Amino acid sequence: MTVWNPPNHWLPPARHWCLQPPVRVSDWLLEAGSLTTRLVAAAHGDFRVRVLSQYWGRPAREETRRLGLPAGRYALIREVELIGQGQPWVRARSVLPVTSLNGPGRRLRRLGNRSLGHLLFRDPTLRRGDIEIALLQQPEGAVFARRSHLLYHGQPLLVAECFLPALFEAGR
Repeated sequence: MTVWNPPNHWLPPARHWCLQPPVRVSDWLLEAGSLTTRLVAAAHGDFRVRVLSQYWGRPAREETRRLGLPAGRYALIREVELIGQGQPWVRARSVLPVTSLNGPGRRLRRLGNRSLGHLLFRDPTLRRGDIEIALLQQPEGAVFARRSHLLYHGQPLLVAECFLPALFEAGR
């Protein structure tokens, strides 16, 4: 069961201007380092991960295309909220193909309430492709989201994060 439906269209870096995100939002959207590390700092350590769902399922058609997976393949889909100072600041969806969960990727199968980003960004093999952005409807309204195509030990995965209004309420 999916918590949020990923959009069918993500904008590559050359087209980010089309959505015109406010500067305070684009600063977060384009964060090149670990988003988790930045959120922990903004929360002054009052940070946690709440797993909303984690299941084996078929990625959305666009996710399958972006990962280069054959149609109908299953992946581990993980949806979480990143909570700072007691408020959900970011909702994230990760799509981890079966092939990415073998070898060193086995550790990604059992993250529990640990942040995926915290684990990934400590690994020197991690490679991030371009950050794509989209405008996404959430229960909180229209929010900006970003998506990263990552290679972890040479294996692909997708991480999409939508930035919720509570993150910006205190001027972070």
